[in-house]
This record gives sequence, C-alpha cells and structure tokens, in this order.
Amino acid sequence: MRALFHTVAPRYDFVTRAFSYGMDLRWKRAGVEQAHLPDRPIVLDLASGTGDFSLLVHRLHPGSRSIAVDLTERMLQIARSRGLPDAACADAGGLPFPDATFDCVFIGYGLRNFPNLKQALHEIQRVTRPGGMLVSLDFFLPENPLLRRLYLSYLYAQGTFWGLVLHGRPRVYTYIPDSLRSFVSIEDFSTLLGRNGYRQLAVRKYILGGIGLHWAAKEAAQTQVSARKRASS
Repeated sequence: MRALFHTVAPRYDFVTRAFSYGMDLRWKRAGVEQAHLPDRPIVLDLASGTGDFSLLVHRLHPGSRSIAVDLTERMLQIARSRGLPDAACADAGGLPFPDATFDCVFIGYGLRNFPNLKQALHEIQRVTRPGGMLVSLDFFLPENPLLRRLYLSYLYAQGTFWGLVLHGRPRVYTYIPDSLRSFVSIEDFSTLLGRNGYRQLAVRKYILGGIGLHWAAKEAAQTQVSARKRASS
C-alpha cells in the first residue's frame, strides 16, 4: 500500500476531486466547520495525504496547530510544500503521541485502508482528549445491495479510466473499490464507533450512502468506566 500511494501522490488531489465531482473540499470544510473545536486547537490530520484537513483547520481556526500523519513520505513532502511543517510518517496502528494529546482527529479516506480498523480506532481514541472529536470522511458500502453493486462498478470504471489517463496503468486507482469490498456501511461504522468509546454526534451521507462524514466525541473517562461496569454486571 505504501508503494501504491508513493505512485499516486502527485495526482492524489486531482483524482480525489475527480471521483467526487469537485465536492470533496466542500465535504471536508463541513467536517471542520461542524467539529466544534476550541480556541487554538491541537489536531491530528491522520492519513493526511497532502494535508487538506490541516490547511482547512489553519484557515478556519487561526492559532491552531495541526500535525499531518501519513504512511507515505511522498504525500508528506507535498503537504510540507503546501506550508505544513508539522508532518510525520507513522502507522495508524501505533501512533507516536502521548495519551490525550489532540482536541480532534481528522481522517480523510483513511479508515478503509487501515489493516486493523479496531486497533486504529483504539489508537485514535488514546491520543484524543476526553470529550475530543473524531471527524471522518470516507467511502462506504451502500446498504442497498443493488446500489452497492452499481457503486462498486462506477468506482471501478472511474479508477480504470484515471489510471490509464494519468499513469498508463488501469489498475492504479481500482484500489478504491477493491478496499471497499471488505469494508462496512455507514450504519455499521456508526455502531463500531459506539462500541469503541465514542458518542456519535452526527453523520451525513453523500452519493446515496457511498460517502459518509461522521462527527463523534470521545466519551469522558468516568462515562467509559460506568459503561464497562454495566457491561460486566
């Protein structure tokens, strides 16, 4: 996966806009605007790509600090060239930050690429302050079986087209539907958040449930302890 993203990094932003018909930045802006961040927040831009979420946070919240983290150094080089000096190459399954560091963790199209989603959610929760936010924008499987088949076919056709046009390799961008086939629906992910110490505050669906934007808050420590006691009684 690291080698794949090294290849697509220079075209990553273009393809992201193409797949979303130009709506991608609007969705990300909504994610930041409705995250209810405190003054001068410290945020983690996980699976940052070239740093879109970080740039939006800086623009909308002067005095904020954002750390961009991605598995691919070439993505981070582009992020730094866009004016983001705080960038680190790291795996979501083992984040190099102390507990309760961030007011919010933003993730753009990263969840379905994590080898162990539950471990990644555990790490995200660990580095988030009690009451802090998780904001995720990602592809999801539509609940309706017919829509699911149509959506995967559409993504495959788009990926094949842009792979040929931009790289001369039709399979380059078909990793998107390939990674999605074993992923979950928006509703299933909402349930998973609840099981991993988050209160879902809102979810917004796009493209008939093929794209989901989640806002969730990490439960306070006392709330988590009470929930574990109820579960064990």
